[in-house]
Amino acid sequence: MAYGERGRHVPVVDLADRRALERYRPADPAVVEEARRLKEAALLDFGLTESAVASWLYAKCHHQIPTTAVETAAVVASGDGTCLLLYNPDFFVGIGLSGVKFVLFHEARHLVHRHLFADPDLRADPVFTLATEVSINHVALVRLGTRGLPLLDGRPTGVDPRAVHELYHADLMTHGRDPLPYEQFVETDMRVYGELKRMRHPPVPEQRLCAHLLADGVPADQETVDLVASSALLNSLLAARRGHAGAERELLDLMGRSEDGNAHASRLWGRLGAGVLRGETTSTRTVDWWQRWFVDVLGSRLREGERLVYPKKRGALLAALGQDPMLSRRGPVREKSVVIALDTSASMPQHVIRWVTDLVGRIDGVQAHWLSFDGAVMPFKPGERVYGGGGTSFQVVADYVEGRTEVNGRRFEESADAVVMLTDGYAPTITPAEPDKWIWLITEGGDEWPERYTPAMACHRVSTGTRT
Repeated sequence: MAYGERGRHVPVVDLADRRALERYRPADPAVVEEARRLKEAALLDFGLTESAVASWLYAKCHHQIPTTAVETAAVVASGDGTCLLLYNPDFFVGIGLSGVKFVLFHEARHLVHRHLFADPDLRADPVFTLATEVSINHVALVRLGTRGLPLLDGRPTGVDPRAVHELYHADLMTHGRDPLPYEQFVETDMRVYGELKRMRHPPVPEQRLCAHLLADGVPADQETVDLVASSALLNSLLAARRGHAGAERELLDLMGRSEDGNAHASRLWGRLGAGVLRGETTSTRTVDWWQRWFVDVLGSRLREGERLVYPKKRGALLAALGQDPMLSRRGPVREKSVVIALDTSASMPQHVIRWVTDLVGRIDGVQAHWLSFDGAVMPFKPGERVYGGGGTSFQVVADYVEGRTEVNGRRFEESADAVVMLTDGYAPTITPAEPDKWIWLITEGGDEWPERYTPAMACHRVSTGTRT
């Protein structure tokens, strides 16, 4: 995805080649540092107040590279499942913080659009490309509270939605048709597209406004786009369900804008279970939020290039058959090591244990190490009887996993890629050596202290009722 480019623009280097991007005509170091500061400030504002979707999406762009190989900014979705944020330092410094926020929001929204509007024939229509620019920029102006487009050297950059509406209004009036007022014109994404199609002469230039969809433009592998955008939407949805008012408003607006005449988007929202934000339920199947969160977070805890992914096509087929989601690995990777620790000092939900056992057991290239614990650590194999009932200590798990203590005369000598703790949360808090690798599944009625702790750790409440 590339912001605001006019005409056909062939990249000067391979936009998926990180080293080539960094080497190409490097900008002045002081400009690079200032551009990086503006970028970080914009992403921080997204996470705090302005766009939960953009915040989660850019969290999944593990490489954020200042480079003059792009004129403005772009998000690259490559075929190996990775996303890169590329930004021109001179451009970012030139448009300032408010402009950087606008451009990053614009690019994030383009990825979501490509996910929700997947019909290649639709995306091939230059009028739809224009409609996308109008719709995204309108939403950006509203959500970011900005009066106009970013200014570079005193001139606005990008497509002005009100200017396009004025052209639309004049065209329809000239040909005896009734135009819609601006607020109705931009009500939904497909409404913008439908109204522009009513024009005799839509304001589409000879070449595309953006390089988003060009075969020789910015790489936008559809499977990668689907994976990253779906994951960002899921995380935002989980945040909304946990009381993040900004995430709820943003998702409700996005749903309302994308479902009009778009069966594909409606199915995607249904699979996410997003109707719950409207007080609707999914009649066809149960949505287990903690399971979907666990699949997503477990995959994100493993290193880039050695990570688990959720295969969209196979996952959709499994969902249609009523099966649970599966993870698989992408690329040549070593075997991963995952520790699953079950708190046996309380009554653990057996269906949760079975689900975690079955999921991890089906992950290709992952070795699971199973522990039960109360005041001591007791390794076991799935199917074996677990013991416990004493007081609870999380520290004994950390000491064992981090190689400081022995159990049955042996130390844990591997480096765990993820540590999953299934517990009610009631025990003295701990600070693991690598807290970003710890995933806490808290049973109903438990204490979700890990997400309030400093440093915060991945934490989610699991459903402990009988599954339907």
